[in-house]
Amino acid sequence: MTEQLSPPAIDDEQLLWPQSVGPHDLADIETVPLDRRGLPESTYALLVRAATRWPDRTAVTVLPDAARWREPLQRSYSQLLADVHRYANLLHAKGVGRSDAVALIGPNCAELIGATLAAQLAGIAAPINGALAPLHIGELLRRSGARVLISAGPELSAPLWETTRSLAAAGAVDTILVLRPTTPTDAPPALPVIDGVDIGYLDERAGDHDPHTFAGVAPAATDLAALFHTGGTTGVPKLAAHTHANEVANAWMLAANELLDQDSVVFAALPLFHVNALVVTLLSPLFKGQPVVWAGSLGYRDPALFAVFWKMVERYGIAVMSAVPTVYAVLSQFPVDADITCLRYAAVGASPLPPAVGAVFHAHTGVTLVEGYGLTEATCASARSFPEYPRPGAVGQRMPYQRISVVCDGDWDAAGPGEIGELAISGPTVFAGYVAGRDDNGYLLDGMGALHDGWLRTGDLAHIDDEGFIHLHGRAKDLIIRGGHNIDPALIEDALLEHPDVVAAGAVGRPDVHAGEVPVAYVALAAGATVTETELLEWAGLRVPERAAIPKAVVVVDALPVTDVGKPYKLALRADATSREIHTAVDDLDGIVAVTTEIVDGTVRSTIDVTDVTAADAVTQRLGRYAIAWGLRIGAEGSQS
Repeated sequence: MTEQLSPPAIDDEQLLWPQSVGPHDLADIETVPLDRRGLPESTYALLVRAATRWPDRTAVTVLPDAARWREPLQRSYSQLLADVHRYANLLHAKGVGRSDAVALIGPNCAELIGATLAAQLAGIAAPINGALAPLHIGELLRRSGARVLISAGPELSAPLWETTRSLAAAGAVDTILVLRPTTPTDAPPALPVIDGVDIGYLDERAGDHDPHTFAGVAPAATDLAALFHTGGTTGVPKLAAHTHANEVANAWMLAANELLDQDSVVFAALPLFHVNALVVTLLSPLFKGQPVVWAGSLGYRDPALFAVFWKMVERYGIAVMSAVPTVYAVLSQFPVDADITCLRYAAVGASPLPPAVGAVFHAHTGVTLVEGYGLTEATCASARSFPEYPRPGAVGQRMPYQRISVVCDGDWDAAGPGEIGELAISGPTVFAGYVAGRDDNGYLLDGMGALHDGWLRTGDLAHIDDEGFIHLHGRAKDLIIRGGHNIDPALIEDALLEHPDVVAAGAVGRPDVHAGEVPVAYVALAAGATVTETELLEWAGLRVPERAAIPKAVVVVDALPVTDVGKPYKLALRADATSREIHTAVDDLDGIVAVTTEIVDGTVRSTIDVTDVTAADAVTQRLGRYAIAWGLRIGAEGSQS
């Protein structure tokens, strides 16, 4: 009788790390079900795994600011876990339980990294963008139900501290745990006394708590880990709920990349209220024990960072970074004054990458920008590209175990091959829903029309090519994306509609060389109104609650465009804004005959008529830096580029 041979044993590490080099590996990866990969149950279990395997390896290197980039604070994996235990035990002692949110608000600093993980261990992390208006911050606190707020103190951000004090005085929270800057140089200032509110420094209050273990019950895979606010479609952002399984799975999908090993140093400069900062630069490196260098509190918003950036890459051996196109455009303007051969992987997302930005950055550095795609409702990342397998015009191939489809019109019917429709995603990273309320059992979650039988409608128009790569064709949503930051047009429209002479308002994104898009507004006025565009711009500047959302221009029109059924037609406004920007960009050039902007198949496209090749070259240099669709007609022949 022939002896039956057993298949060779596969250890945990082999299951955890499949071959993942290029797009051809996707099918093989998915032959093993995800639940057999041995992923940690929670973000806490992921951290414990890293601290157990590599206790003495440097986990985080946190720079105080760009000026002191050579003077970092470093924490090993075991020290990071000890910080998380102390902070989580403090939260537990404050009554934070599994279904309770802990709000976090402040610029990046060493304490915020541990506090974010601790909030997910003791309860549910609810990060908030400190640039939001105080009223919106207060509303997000109310929706989250958080009674404990971990906030930047007066040393870290004086304006944000004043907002925190005002909210506390109004009864918005019961406890404030104060964050200090990374490696502070002075003694901490005294904190105020507010009736009914317990206020103290986070690290000081946590000092007596156990650093070795968590006193409560560790989270399970299905427990909520975080509530992230999104751009949404209303004035105040919605809260999207992530489970621990969502975050761990997405972090693993990013880590399962053979281009980066355990020694690949990750650079982090995006704020921790953003999913990219949490999933890409905090959680994913835990899988391989990769060291992460965190920029100062301002991150990429610190102008001083760019002047020393290439030296930082060399000193810390940075291998991978993630940023929006604007950052790469700025970096391309600074001489490479260091050895940056360690930099192998530069990811770009959040807004479309203008081809010229990618080309200039590659010529300047030798590094290819790698596009990706994702959204908060799908945890973070859903598609990735491969530097060795370029697909021009595509944002990448779907991540392993996620499913991507294109659906048509208002139903869920799948589009045909190459057909444009709305992108939909299913799989282990699709969020649990938006917070719609709360009862005795915890949060009430609702898909609010975005979820259907496990599928998430993204609001983005796309087609999928025959090799499975995703090509975007604009947004079905009306969100304005300024440098990767989502701006709800309602913020601008509501402010303008408060003016007694304004009867209608519509805000859209105007193409911008530096930010991808900037907000502009169109208004219709009441009969006999005499208010000027300049006066309306000043009015908006005083009333729009978020600085990034203040419009760059206000245009008065006779009437705002609408569809045949009377719905606002913002695509026409986008077309007008694009036309105005193109005129501004090229009107001073010789040989421009005409600029025509049209809406073709749901996409704004401009055509520039020029007299000759010299004029065409000049236009190409000007418009190549924009993320817009445009073409040329040269002379009478009408040849097009």
